[in-house]
This record gives sequence, C-alpha cells and structure tokens, in this order.
Amino acid sequence: MDQLLNDFSPGLFFMQAVILLILIVLMVKFAWKPIMNALTEREEGIQSALDAAEAAKKEMQNLQADNDRLLKEARAERDSMLKEAREIKDKIVADAKQEASEEASKLIENAKVTIEQEKQAALAHVKKQVAELSIGIAQTIVKKELASQDNQIELVEGMLEEVTLN
Repeated sequence: MDQLLNDFSPGLFFMQAVILLILIVLMVKFAWKPIMNALTEREEGIQSALDAAEAAKKEMQNLQADNDRLLKEARAERDSMLKEAREIKDKIVADAKQEASEEASKLIENAKVTIEQEKQAALAHVKKQVAELSIGIAQTIVKKELASQDNQIELVEGMLEEVTLN
C-alpha cells in the first residue's frame, strides 16, 4: 500500500477522473437510451408473453369448462336415452302381458262357451233318449193287453230295471 501512495500522481488522478466523467457522459448520451430502450422492450416482451400465457390459461380453462359441460350434456342425453329405452321396453312387456291376458281370457271364454254347448247338446241327447224310451214303453204297454193292474205295475217295474241311465 505504501507503494501505491508513493506512486500516486494528482495530475494522473485528475485526468483519469475527467476521462471517466467524459466516458460516463458519452455513455449516458449515446448508450444509456438504447440500453434502457432494449431493457424496456425486453420487459414489455416478457410482459406480453406473460399476458399471452395468462390468456392461453384462461382459454384452456374455458375449453375445459366447455368440455365438462359437453360431457355432462352427453351423459345426461345417454341417461335420458337409457331411461326412454327402459320405458319402451317396460311398455312393450306390459302390452305383451296385457295382450296375452286378453288372449287367454278369450280362449277361456271360448272354452266355456264350447263346454256349455256340449253340455246343452248332451242334455238334448239325453232328453231325446228319455223321450224315445218313454215312447217305447208306451208302445209296449199299449201293444200288450193288460188285463189287470198288477200286470201293468209288473211291466213298468221290469222296464225300469232294464233301463239304466248314466
């Protein structure tokens, strides 16, 4: 350090100070504005990039919200279609059951009518046979000469024994 103090020259110091001041003035005059402009442009570029990134983020959020909304709508539509399909299926099954029930009722009614007709036919046939038997008995009685009441009773009882009704 002693050597620095010994080599110190005030004229040299003064000249270096003046050159430094001139250099600073020249830097301020010619270089400071372009450097500041470049820094300002850089800052504005960074800010615009941040703004663009923020806008892109908002756009992505909007797209995500739209996607979520569309997905919910699609799910709701799918659920609606499934519900409608179930309702249609249930209606078809109910209609088929109703139709089968009506058809079964018709068949039962037709069977009852047929049974009643057969019953009436059977009764008519039995009545016809009874009438024929009665006529036959009457003819037999008339043909025979019945002298006494005892013969008549005996004849009727004998004929009744011969006739068997089912």
